[in-house]
Amino acid sequence: MAGVWAETQRQQQRQLEADARRRRQEAQQARARERRAAQTYREYRQAEAARRTEELDARVAALQGLLATGCRAPAFDVSSLTRPEQIEPFAPGPLAQPLPMPDFEHYRTQSGWTAGRRSQAQAEARARFEQDLRAAQAAEAQRQRQLAAYQQQYRQWADTRLAELRRHNAGVAQLAEGVGRGDPDSVVEYFSAALYASTAWPEDFPRQVAVAYDPAARQLVLDWELPAYDVVPETRSVRYVAGTDQDKETARPVTQRRALYREVLAQCMLLVLHELFAADRSDALESVVLNGFVDGHDPTTGRPGHIHLATVMAARSTFRELHLAQVDAGSCLADALRGQLSARPDQLAPVRPGRRPQEVGDRVVTHGSDEDPDLYEMDPIAFENLVAELFRAMGMQAVTTQRSGDGGVDVDALDPTPIRGGKIVVQVKRYRNTVPPTAVRDLYGTVQDTGANKGVLVTTSKFGPGSHTFAGGKPLELIAGTELVDLLHRHGLRGRLDDGPRRPAARPAPRAADPGLPDGHNVLGMSWTGGVALDVCALVCRGGRVLDDDHFVFYNNPRSPDGAVRALPAAAPDKAAIGVAFDALPADADRFVLVAAVDPEVNPDADLSGFTDAHIRLLDARLAELGRLDVSDGRPGETALVLGSFRRRASGDWDFVLGGRGYPGGLAELVQDFGIDVE
Repeated sequence: MAGVWAETQRQQQRQLEADARRRRQEAQQARARERRAAQTYREYRQAEAARRTEELDARVAALQGLLATGCRAPAFDVSSLTRPEQIEPFAPGPLAQPLPMPDFEHYRTQSGWTAGRRSQAQAEARARFEQDLRAAQAAEAQRQRQLAAYQQQYRQWADTRLAELRRHNAGVAQLAEGVGRGDPDSVVEYFSAALYASTAWPEDFPRQVAVAYDPAARQLVLDWELPAYDVVPETRSVRYVAGTDQDKETARPVTQRRALYREVLAQCMLLVLHELFAADRSDALESVVLNGFVDGHDPTTGRPGHIHLATVMAARSTFRELHLAQVDAGSCLADALRGQLSARPDQLAPVRPGRRPQEVGDRVVTHGSDEDPDLYEMDPIAFENLVAELFRAMGMQAVTTQRSGDGGVDVDALDPTPIRGGKIVVQVKRYRNTVPPTAVRDLYGTVQDTGANKGVLVTTSKFGPGSHTFAGGKPLELIAGTELVDLLHRHGLRGRLDDGPRRPAARPAPRAADPGLPDGHNVLGMSWTGGVALDVCALVCRGGRVLDDDHFVFYNNPRSPDGAVRALPAAAPDKAAIGVAFDALPADADRFVLVAAVDPEVNPDADLSGFTDAHIRLLDARLAELGRLDVSDGRPGETALVLGSFRRRASGDWDFVLGGRGYPGGLAELVQDFGIDVE
């Protein structure tokens, strides 16, 4: 028994030692895995930092070579506006194939029957054959009628399309003839098209221009928008610091950044001159007066407007003697051409511009000339036809859809380009306000439902950050109003956008003393100190959840479905106003929440640290003040804030509860807390 006990003890000891070794091995393996993971993570972060540095270097190299690269782009020619007078061939598809007729041999019965039964079977087969033959003949007649109708529709469409092409090409020929004889309107239109259609400029560079032509002096006078100071990256390099697990950005020296910006401006001026003189195949230009400007606030007066940073008058004979690929842009502009360039363009130090287009007349701007149709006022069907025409001018096949049953598609397009081409669905939004992200999500659903390769959303207004964030990485393309006008002009089409308000609800005009609300409504007027621009919104909730998306009232949804809540223009001293009829709120609603968020389009870098001394004035429908409610101040780092909520008591009365919760993620993060899906 002692030997058995001793052997058992030894086995247990060996097992314990084996378990200990296994645990040590597992711990060693875990530490090795952690080291490998940490090494992989460090390598990934270092590679990302290196990639960002390479992107910065590539951006700087592209800016330094802007003029040389632009001079290699092909010169504009009026023939590029001409469209081939070719019509897509008639393609009836399955309608082109005659229907097969039944063959009686397939209906004959097999032998082996009695004579009487065989005769009966043959009669039955003949009857089936004749019945099927009549049905096939009727179907074939229907096919031929459909084919004839389709051919008639195609001929009508082809005749109309060919007439459109011929009218367009005749207009191009008329334009060329007008440039040849020095007609001011034709010269302005031609050289504006040359600048719009240029491929020499980076995509993110502005293309706003005002042009006029003096036929007596054969001089083109234009104002051209230059890129802003932020075109030069503020960061020089990025390095990953493993100790803090953060990327460290090294700032570009101010003197280097300022010098590069001046160089970019000088290159832009020379490149505009190069494109104009290169496109002048009719010798319409004896000289060009070019004024370069940026949009900003005059540092001396604080007023917004055009600030001219460069100006030059270049004669054709002088300019053609230059070898632009070898010049120093700043010296060439200032010395060879006797132009002026701001000494401190980063601080918007202006120069005195030369002759201005307004002094000559016949002006045309980026949003189109006054003779162009206003896209905002255009008939909706005509606007959809114009968008389809644009896609056709870009080399695609495009047709507008029916007004009903189109599944959310306004234009069907087909890009014939191999590999990257395919079916494109186009939605057209003739809006003045910012297009909401819901429209972009709806387009993505349409792309998936129809099996299209891409979806394109075209609007006369613009898109907010939420729309661009959702579209990122998806087969979607967003074309804002200014880009649409640019594309129209590039492809010889006409259109302009007036300068009317784009977000009237978010930027209200002053209103009269009486807002005209029905009795039973109250007005909640919000005031605060500080210059930060805020969007004030309201949510009708049950508990902490909004009833539905339609009960979130903001600038793109200015009233609730029942009209109980509506955004109002503010009257002094208020900066924002919401109208609410508490008794008309849905029976299942027990909270009415007011929130404020920084407007990212006006103050993209601001937070709520400037939101102080805020209060809400409770007014009746005729704006008589009934009371005043103080709300919490904003805090640094926060961009959205719950001002407070009115809560329904059991008696039916509504009490105000002070808010104060802030959100660093802006309005999107705030509304997610209330159950609104933000993608």
